[in-house]
Amino acid sequence: MFMMQMSFAYMVSEAPYWLLLIVAYCAGTMNHSLSLAVHELSHNLVFEKPFHNQLAGMFANLVQGVPSAIVFKKYHMEHHLYQGVLGVDTDVPTRFEGLYFRNAPMKIIWMILQPLWYGFRPLIIRPKEPCMMQVANFVLQLVFDYLVFHFWGHKALLYLLASTLLSMGLHPVAGHFIAEHYEFVEGSETYSYYGPLNSISFNVGYHNEHHDFPRIPGSRLPRVREIAPEYYNNLPQHTSWVKVIWDFIFDPTITPFSRVQRRTKKALPESD
Repeated sequence: MFMMQMSFAYMVSEAPYWLLLIVAYCAGTMNHSLSLAVHELSHNLVFEKPFHNQLAGMFANLVQGVPSAIVFKKYHMEHHLYQGVLGVDTDVPTRFEGLYFRNAPMKIIWMILQPLWYGFRPLIIRPKEPCMMQVANFVLQLVFDYLVFHFWGHKALLYLLASTLLSMGLHPVAGHFIAEHYEFVEGSETYSYYGPLNSISFNVGYHNEHHDFPRIPGSRLPRVREIAPEYYNNLPQHTSWVKVIWDFIFDPTITPFSRVQRRTKKALPESD
């Protein structure tokens, strides 16, 4: 996927902008898949040593154009440990998002800008001091982006950035961001999806299974469901990520506030 995206970036470097954006929306799915590869690596599910997973995550991150692999791991581990805890789980939308993106047109805008919310929300909710690996991730990404710009021009770099923004915004595969934890059924805060888009998303749709067993690779999550169908088959689940997006936008009862939220008075330790 990395090499294919680099090939597309080179090929559209002389293309008109309209074609660049169409290719970015369609082929940019590979950027989304690579972001989910970073998710697997953040759980240390590929290599034995965490450091090797971090290096691979930074490599997979490169064609996304924005340094995110290391900082994602820091916040994502807290999502698993403190799911729904306000001020800690940065997967939960802010009060601003819930108040201002409530009707269909505004929710469409919110969906389009979804990567920006995920990028800036941690800085607002739970800012942290950067570690050396974050600095390395930032510098490596900056050098990579400069080389793409220097040798292939601004359109090649724009293609990589557009691929990330478009494939993680109002896009069928990006439906998993909504499907995973938005409260479509009262009292149910995590949902699985067992459809075909799992084939290009490291089985992230098996989300109940993933939260129950975060140390099991995505490739083996279907086996978890096979072994214990009595625990998963009767839970509320989604059959289509496209339908999830449609329902989120046009159902007035579902907003960015539609999350199970928890409060705590304790000072919670940061995850490594």
